Order: sequence, then C-alpha cells, then structure tokens
Amino acid sequence: METVFQDRRDAAEALAEQLTTFAGRPDVTVLGLLRGGAPIAAVVARRLDVTFDVLVIRKLGLPSAPEVAFGAIGPGGVQVLNREIADQLDAGQRDRVVAAETAELLRREQLFRRGRPPLRLAGRTVVLVDDGLATGATARAAIAVSRGLGATRVVLAVPVGSAAAVADLAGEVDEMVCPVCSDDFRAVGQYYVDFHQVSDEEVAALPVGSR
Repeated sequence: METVFQDRRDAAEALAEQLTTFAGRPDVTVLGLLRGGAPIAAVVARRLDVTFDVLVIRKLGLPSAPEVAFGAIGPGGVQVLNREIADQLDAGQRDRVVAAETAELLRREQLFRRGRPPLRLAGRTVVLVDDGLATGATARAAIAVSRGLGATRVVLAVPVGSAAAVADLAGEVDEMVCPVCSDDFRAVGQYYVDFHQVSDEEVAALPVGSR
C-alpha cells in the first residue's frame, strides 16, 4: 500500500479541507485525541478558526500484544470494551491493564490540562480528531466522553481509516469524515512517510485552549 501523507501536518491540511462547513463557528471545539491526534487537531482548528483542545483517551492493550486493543478508557470513568478481544483475558488481567492505563490517563490529564478546568462541551459541536482509525476502540471511548460531557453534535474526523471501523462507528456519530478509507487496512502508520511517536513535549507546546 502506498503512503498517502508526508506527515501529520500534511494529513491535517487534507482533513481541514473536508471540514470547511465548521469554519468560524463559535460553538465548535476541535478535540485532538492524545497523543497522535493532537498535532493534527491543532492545525485543523487553526485553519477553521475554532477552539482547540485535547482529550486524553487510553487504549487498553493485550498484555501479550499491547498494540491490539481490547478497549479504551477516558476521563470521568468512561470505559469501552471490545468483548470479542477482552474475553480472551481473565478478570485479573483486564483489571491490571485498566489500573495501569487509568494511572497514565490521570498523569496526562494533569500534564496537558495545565491546571485548566475540565472540558466543558455542553451545547457544543465537537470534532474529534485522531491520526487514523484502526480498531475504533479509542474513538468509541472519545465519542462516549463527548456525549457524556453534553456535546449536542459529535463529528469524528480522521485522515485515514479502516473501512470496517468507519462503517462500524458511522452510526455512533452525527457525521463521519475520513478522506482515505481502505478495505486493505493494516496499520495507521502505513499511510504516512513520517509517523513518529508524538511526545509529551510536542503536545505541551501546542496552543491548547486557543482559538
């Protein structure tokens, strides 16, 4: 499969072109899923001239294969499980992974919110941005968090995604935006030339809370 995007900035520019109907709207918040979605969301929000913020979602990976998600967690105790995969583990294994990822979620919340109050999404249109959609577990948790915080409209926007995951999540959001949707999807990174792991420092340097 040929790569499509040079890097996350390139992907963000392509994604922003698909979201122009939200430009300049005071009720719109673009939320970047940490960490890979944050730099893309920052560019999208700047192009659209809308509020930018970040959302901490932690993938729950299998102990034997951490890249395979059996679910995800988000702020406020939101937990979404892929039962088909989660049932491969016993309760003790699941609990240990959840405990470790919950601790990391709290650490990142403290780091990236920088003393700002929790997200306030009541009455807002939320555009959730990630760098790609593979299993959909992280995005599903982000959708649940957004709804739980009172968002009136939730849009999921990713540069590239698995056709199966896109179809699976389309019914859970008000709008799905995915410029590159593939039936032959193996990993998000295969669509980028530069797909380096986004660091805490990169996210901390972004203009979180800005418009």
